[in-house]
Amino acid sequence: MANENRSNNANGKMTLEEAGRKGGEATAKNHDREFYEEIGRKGGEATSKNHDKEFYEEIGQKGGEARANQRENYDDNDGKMSKEEAGRKGGEARARQRDND
Repeated sequence: MANENRSNNANGKMTLEEAGRKGGEATAKNHDREFYEEIGRKGGEATSKNHDKEFYEEIGQKGGEARANQRENYDDNDGKMSKEEAGRKGGEARARQRDND
């Protein structure tokens, strides 16, 4: 019986994964879209206060590379921009946005 419930660890207690899932489900039941928009905005503002232009350029580059790697699994590139260009454009756009704030 100890292993019948995958959400319990060897001690019969809830795992961190299960606790997180249950907490997320409870939060979703108690809050609407505006709640999530607000916490997303606040998180974005806090992040922009704590990081500089180079941070956004780096995550833009990483995002572009990750997206390009996803596309490499398909046979054709169907005219989409390169990972380098996507990262560069993402970093530049975020830097402009940051300069305007």
